[in-house]
Amino acid sequence: MNRQNAAKHGTNEKPAIRILVVDDDPIIADSLAHLLGADGYEVVTAYNAEEAIETLTASVAEHADQPTCPFAVVLSDVAMPGKSGIDLLRHATEHHPTTVVIMLTGYGHVEGAVEALRLGAVDYLTKPVVDDELQLALERALRQQAIKAENCQLRRQLDERYALDNIVGADARMLRTYDLVEAVAPSRTTVLMSGESGTGKSLIARAIHHRSPRRDEPFVELSCGSIPETLLESELFGHVKGAFTGAHADKPGRFLAAHNGTIFLDEINSASPAMQLKLLRVLQERRFEPVGSSTTVEVDVRVILASNQPLEELVARGEFRQDLFYRINVVTIELPPLRERVSDIPLLASHFLERYSQELGKQVVGFHADALAAMARYPFPGNIRELENTVQRAVVLTRSQTIQLEDLPPQLIDDEQAGPLAQLTRQSGNPKPQASLPLLDPDEPWEAIPLDDALREPERLIILKALRGNNWNRQMTADDLAINRTTLYKKMRLLDIDPERDARQAG
Repeated sequence: MNRQNAAKHGTNEKPAIRILVVDDDPIIADSLAHLLGADGYEVVTAYNAEEAIETLTASVAEHADQPTCPFAVVLSDVAMPGKSGIDLLRHATEHHPTTVVIMLTGYGHVEGAVEALRLGAVDYLTKPVVDDELQLALERALRQQAIKAENCQLRRQLDERYALDNIVGADARMLRTYDLVEAVAPSRTTVLMSGESGTGKSLIARAIHHRSPRRDEPFVELSCGSIPETLLESELFGHVKGAFTGAHADKPGRFLAAHNGTIFLDEINSASPAMQLKLLRVLQERRFEPVGSSTTVEVDVRVILASNQPLEELVARGEFRQDLFYRINVVTIELPPLRERVSDIPLLASHFLERYSQELGKQVVGFHADALAAMARYPFPGNIRELENTVQRAVVLTRSQTIQLEDLPPQLIDDEQAGPLAQLTRQSGNPKPQASLPLLDPDEPWEAIPLDDALREPERLIILKALRGNNWNRQMTADDLAINRTTLYKKMRLLDIDPERDARQAG
């Protein structure tokens, strides 16, 4: 049975660091536990490797809400009956990557300790253990454990960010995209994505990488359209010192930086014919020469490309090499613009609302119906990127727990308040003359009355007149009044306008 030393640090500000001591000699195990417990560590002992493995497994199950193993350090003897300390080390390395292992060995078993270092142990100590050496070894081990835990945290954040369930959308085309990502991720196959700017091509590329066997290797991204043509070759393939004016030192390119990993080349349609030819060779042979060098460099890289223009049309016009197009057009993923997947706007908006509410520390829990309607009507030429910026701006500006219409950018509000015909008129540059209401005589005595009540009857008469002039057609009336049809219906209910009744009265 495990024995736990309850000694902890002098304050309860944070939990003590947990250490698992494993030795088949109970006297050694208990004395080490007593020593470490006196220094403020929380210590659990085990008298063989099997018991230690059970303890590690049980601790993880017990603290399932924690992302890492509760034990920061395992201090284990190398030579034990049954499973050895090396077996325990292998188990810890495979199943508990944030736990570090220090091996204990007698003078006659140093070779086993060296083997343990090769397999992943962070240090080894010879018995009998000297207190000062133990403390120094623990300090070094805990520094490494902190780095491992931080890397684990960063990896988890990446997994969460680029998990498929974090790519929001229920549109049928997006569901097919998720299936394609799952299918192509395990392979080395070249992937070509097409879609307008802002549709999420980078996110899909990262999702493919993080679901592939290369997930622990580099992911390198480059927008070909953002690099001047004269520098693009050097950026991709690197250069040697003196290759051109300003080349003061050797520089590795993006392909070499992505070795064993994934490179994502966005806006590949902007590459020149000469650059397209060089890319064709790299894709076929996985080799290239840096600018100014005759030395060939070989790389193992998975290539994902994207274009914001239809490459088939560019090929037909002679603006993109046909052989390169056929080389990269192995698996194609088409991302539709946001205006063609309007049903996904509320899902995406809620996703961004949750993210930025947390980041900005604000309690914003939803959208007013008018705000959602405005976003659904707006074409979002900047696609998902523009929607994300819209929600972020709204979270920053809102003083409510729900995003209101007035929290949205002016262009969304204008489109919400203007019907289709009014928008068309505005875009044509020939706006209709605006009617004006007669002014009140300022010399007449004023009787105090709430403004809403004062405006209620004039507004009712204006809407009734517009309805009659359009033969009671609601859409045409809304367009003439430069409001949307939903707003017109609300005002009709509020002002007690019944078209059938009022039409009969108008006779």
